[in-house]
Amino acid sequence: MKNPILTWIIKLTAVIILLQTLYFKFTGASESVYIFSTLGIEPFGRIGSGIVELIASILILIPRTTLLGALMALGTMLGAIFSHVFVLGIVVQNDGGTLFTLAIITLLCCFFLIFQNKERIPDLLKFKI
Repeated sequence: MKNPILTWIIKLTAVIILLQTLYFKFTGASESVYIFSTLGIEPFGRIGSGIVELIASILILIPRTTLLGALMALGTMLGAIFSHVFVLGIVVQNDGGTLFTLAIITLLCCFFLIFQNKERIPDLLKFKI
């Protein structure tokens, strides 16, 4: 059974985390520049991931497109987590692992939203023209 209050708490948690990082990505904050330079994809990776996260945030908030937004954010968070584990390290520039933790929280929120909307997955695979 779906609990609408819990669903909105999960949605808002994911969206707030995704949106709060956009300021740093779009303004070229030194932490973001460092991360994407270390990954070798500065500035296009920084701006591109910011755009994807912005679109995913909007889609998550719209009930009809929550599944698509959660899938987009899930992919982005998997990329962030793998980057932390294999390249950046859990702690980046003495942040105490905050960015890694936020990525894990967002990933879990997206898993919840995807599981909650799993019956809509076949609809995503249908192309309507």
